[in-house]
Amino acid sequence: MTPSDAAPCRGPLLGAHVSIAGGVGQALRSGAELRCEAVQIFVKSNVQWRMPPLRREERVDFLSARRRLGILVFAHSSYLINLASADVRVRRRSIGSLGAELRRCAALGLPFIVLHPGAHGGAGPKEGIRKIAAGLDEALDAAGTGGPKVLLETTAGQGTSVGGRFEELAEIIAASRRAERLGVCFDTCHVFAAGYDIRTPNGYARTMGEFDRLVGLRRLEAFHLNDCKGSLGARLDRHTHIGRGTVGLGAFRALLHDRRFEGLPMVLETPKGDGMAMDRRNLAVLRKLRKAGGGRRRAPRPVRSRAKDAE
Repeated sequence: MTPSDAAPCRGPLLGAHVSIAGGVGQALRSGAELRCEAVQIFVKSNVQWRMPPLRREERVDFLSARRRLGILVFAHSSYLINLASADVRVRRRSIGSLGAELRRCAALGLPFIVLHPGAHGGAGPKEGIRKIAAGLDEALDAAGTGGPKVLLETTAGQGTSVGGRFEELAEIIAASRRAERLGVCFDTCHVFAAGYDIRTPNGYARTMGEFDRLVGLRRLEAFHLNDCKGSLGARLDRHTHIGRGTVGLGAFRALLHDRRFEGLPMVLETPKGDGMAMDRRNLAVLRKLRKAGGGRRRAPRPVRSRAKDAE
C-alpha cells in the first residue's frame, strides 16, 4: 500500500522525546506544552548505571498528570546497556540495568521500553544475536510476568551494532524464550542509513513488505521520526530535522498516512537546540503532512536551524 491509494485516516500519535529534568511528571507537562499525543522518556539517567529509587510523590505526580493529560508515554533504555558486550562485567550490568528499568516502567504503567540491541565488538553478528536474546530473557525473567515489552530499535548498522538488518531483529526474536514480550521500534534515520530506501512510494512499500515478511508488521509498536544526515546505506547514525536531510518528506508522508499504523506513537528524536522551539517546528511539519492527506500536495516547509545535529 502506498500513501496515494490510502483512504483518509486518523493517523498515528505524534510527539517527541522529552526530558525528565524536574521529574517524570514534568516530562508529561513538557509534552503537553508541545501538544504531544505521545512522548518518550528515560526513566533514569541515560549515561549512568545508578538508578535512584522512585519517590512515591514523583510516581503519584506522574500518574495524575497522565490521567489528566491523556498522553501515551513510553521509555527509552539507558545508552550504556549493551547485551552483546564481550566484556562480562558490562554485559552483567547491562542485564541488571534493563531488568531494573523494566521494573521502573511497570511502576509507572508504561507499555514498553525501546532498546538498542547491542554491539558484538568483533565477535560476529551470530554471537551478538545469541547474547542479546539470552540477555533479554534474563532481564525479562527478573522483571516478572505481565510487565512492559521491550522494543528492539532498528539501528543504522554502524560499527559492530546488531539490528541494522531486519533479518537480525527476526533472529533475536526467534532465539528468545520471551518473544511475546518483544517488539520493534522503527527509526527512519537508522533504516535509511542501513540501506532501506523509504524515499519513494515504491521504496517504502518494498521496505515495509520486507519487514512484514521477515519480522511481521504486528511487531511494530513505535516509531522514531528523524531525517538523516548521511546518504542511503552510509551507516551514519546522525539525525537531523524533518525535511532537512536525505530521507526527505515523502517517507514521513507515507508513514503518517499508512492506515496500518493508526494510533501508534511516532516521536521525534531530532536535534533540540535551546528549549522546545525545534521540537515545535518539527512537529508542525509532521502535523501538516498528517493533515494534508496522502496524495500529492504542496509540502510544508522543512525546519531550518543552526542547532547542532544529534546522533
